[in-house]
Amino acid sequence: MREDPVKYLFLWPAFLVVLAMAIFPLIFSLANSFMSLRLVPPMPARFVGTDNYADLLTNPRFWQTVKTTSIIAFTSVALQFVIGFGIALALVKRVRGAEFFRVTFLMPMLVAPVAVALVARQIFNPTMGPLNELASFLGFPNLPYLTDPTWALGSLIAVEIWQWTPFVILLLLAGLQGLPEDVYEAAELENASPWQQFWSITFPMMLPVSAAVVFIRIVESFKIIDTVFVMTGGGPGVSTETLTLFAYQEGFKKFNLGYTSALSFLFLAVVLIMSLIYLAILKPYLEKYK
Repeated sequence: MREDPVKYLFLWPAFLVVLAMAIFPLIFSLANSFMSLRLVPPMPARFVGTDNYADLLTNPRFWQTVKTTSIIAFTSVALQFVIGFGIALALVKRVRGAEFFRVTFLMPMLVAPVAVALVARQIFNPTMGPLNELASFLGFPNLPYLTDPTWALGSLIAVEIWQWTPFVILLLLAGLQGLPEDVYEAAELENASPWQQFWSITFPMMLPVSAAVVFIRIVESFKIIDTVFVMTGGGPGVSTETLTLFAYQEGFKKFNLGYTSALSFLFLAVVLIMSLIYLAILKPYLEKYK
């Protein structure tokens, strides 16, 4: 039955439909990236070649958004991994109330990012936010959480860490629970300390899972838009504007579709280059601990 050719009559139509739905927008967007195409004011499409890409690559705002997105992505993911690994190690040790903590830690991940950003915007409000009200009550000055570029960037990173660390915990905990117990029993017979067991056994054996978790989170973090849009709107100025928010501004506010299409493909190139560099750095270590 497995070699029955009739099955292809059901598989191929669905495969071709899905393929067409995925490829057509990609090809259409790629074609638009070489056009001067604006909806408001309406202008006829005009072929401009690589002018859109050249304008973007010489636009300081584009490189500023690349820098901002990279800072948010790499800083938040690094802290998510460190915090998530620590909590996963604690939960796998069967600490008291572990089941309660597992459910509690996963709750932020289940909330919509827009809802999280709305609550965070109220918490970090420069004048009426509870953080600054508490600071005033204790005699400290108010902090410009959303009105100073550095503080605004830090606030966005803090919200990203709070919401997506549970995702890291979930996957790392699953990986830790799959590690063989006999290796640790042998280490204990050799009088290896917990710290030695972590660096010699746990961390190397968890490297493939850790690499996958970090890779997923970096790619997802580069696509951040909802949290930034709600909390800061890219401000103050454009100091917290990310690549996706820049594309939104150009595509849905200025309706410059050709320019936005080129920006989207450059964004894809940035993520692809970052991913290839990351995988190239980790490849020797992953092959070593296969």
